[in-house]
Amino acid sequence: MAEVVTWTSGGAIVGRFEVTRRGFLTGGLALAGTAVLGATVGAGTAWAFDGPPITDCAGWGARPNSAVVPIWNQRPVKILVHHTATPNVTDYSQGAAFALARSIQNFHMDTRGWLDTGQHFTISRGGDVMEGRHRSLEVLRIGQRQVEGAHCTGQNIVSVGIENEGTYIDTDPTDALWTSLRTTCAYICSQYGIAPTELYGHRDFKNTACPGDRLYGMLPRLRREVAGLLGKNVEGGATQKASWPLLRPGDVGVDVQAAQYLLRDHGMTEVVPHGRYDAATADAVVAFEQATGAEDVGMLGGETWPVLARTVRSSERSEAGKAVETLAARRNAESVPDVVTRPDWQRLLGTGGSPADTSVDPVGPPR
Repeated sequence: MAEVVTWTSGGAIVGRFEVTRRGFLTGGLALAGTAVLGATVGAGTAWAFDGPPITDCAGWGARPNSAVVPIWNQRPVKILVHHTATPNVTDYSQGAAFALARSIQNFHMDTRGWLDTGQHFTISRGGDVMEGRHRSLEVLRIGQRQVEGAHCTGQNIVSVGIENEGTYIDTDPTDALWTSLRTTCAYICSQYGIAPTELYGHRDFKNTACPGDRLYGMLPRLRREVAGLLGKNVEGGATQKASWPLLRPGDVGVDVQAAQYLLRDHGMTEVVPHGRYDAATADAVVAFEQATGAEDVGMLGGETWPVLARTVRSSERSEAGKAVETLAARRNAESVPDVVTRPDWQRLLGTGGSPADTSVDPVGPPR
């Protein structure tokens, strides 16, 4: 059975493709100034997929990069999904999309001090897909090397970063954006040989709400649909990746209480383990993040949990042991291993799943 995928720009249909069971696209489009990606397949891939039309940097009026864009002689192994945290606009025109790309580049270069846009690709709410950092599209077509990004510390040379226009804390992305996101991910996977299950959110690696609670919650669906477009069969559990809960000021519950015990375990004895993410807890989280070199935003996410939740014996009389005991009481039907490691913490926190790719790139300042 085939699926019809339609691309629009400014409300007009510019392409209609039929996705076959084998994952190939057939059809055509007519969109001046936009690159249509061919089915050049990176070495070692088992499937081919033509991507959506992608406008390169020249097409949306990018400034020149301020320094040479580093290109690594290796392929990325995952895709990171972001949201731009900008208004959920209703202007879905291509002109609005290009203006967004320019504003992001200006912010990244003029305020962040980076050499270019940080992410590799940007998708507008109208579904327009644009190259972000210079040379990202060129290198993707070849499928052998990786443009160094600046979208997530520790992930900039092992992942492709995709920014999605809007804020998706309590709102779903538009259908046009979603269609472009999944077809873009499928093309990136086909070019680099990335497994369709290796799609992550920014918060999996940093202390951030990005890409928003709603879009982050849609990632299992994204993995499943990308796999379907590529004609790949994945087990249902494989689309749910092991992660860490995102805790924020105002949250309450057992997860917060366990985090408070763990903060005390690391010497922050001023924290009271009452299960409320209050100001004192937020201050302690910031202090811990500063001490460990993490992003100190007062949220407890994917960057800090792996450091905070140390390996511990479940029977030991320590604050970390109390954290295990607190979480285990909630899941009283499950046994707790004698030695609790990261996967066990994630299972006790209710965020277990298939193993996540924890590979990181050399630590360095974003450029």
